[in-house]
Amino acid sequence: MKINWGTAIVIAFGLFITFILYFVFKVQSDSKYDNDLVVEEYYKHDANFGAEMKRVQNAEDLVSKPVITAVEDGVTIVFPSSFKPKNIKGIVSLYRPSNKKLDFEIPISLSDATTLLIPKKSLAGGRWDINMEWQYDGKSYLSKEIIYIN
Repeated sequence: MKINWGTAIVIAFGLFITFILYFVFKVQSDSKYDNDLVVEEYYKHDANFGAEMKRVQNAEDLVSKPVITAVEDGVTIVFPSSFKPKNIKGIVSLYRPSNKKLDFEIPISLSDATTLLIPKKSLAGGRWDINMEWQYDGKSYLSKEIIYIN
């Protein structure tokens, strides 16, 4: 049987459409390909964008800023020694862009030391987006950092 060019084109289009539909159904039905929003209510989040930028600017204006680093034991957040540890209040949010189920938050509670350690056992390897919202002497700050854990 001989196939002319018109029939070959129709067959090629049919195979291509089948190929694309296979991947569409595979991605939609398999939970490992979930693509969740980073923020559930992003319209409300964007409405507060100006206040968030003000907190970020407050953090940038500091002479000595908190330092967020990945160490062997996990992630350390070191506040400047000029701050009184008991006056620092806030929350550290750790977001995993690839898996929403791994996201968690830790309250900032310092007693005498100016260092907060997030243990490595609670952090899976890969990229983490760290947002630290904190208050000191009645002023609000927001520090953002991206950390890679091995």
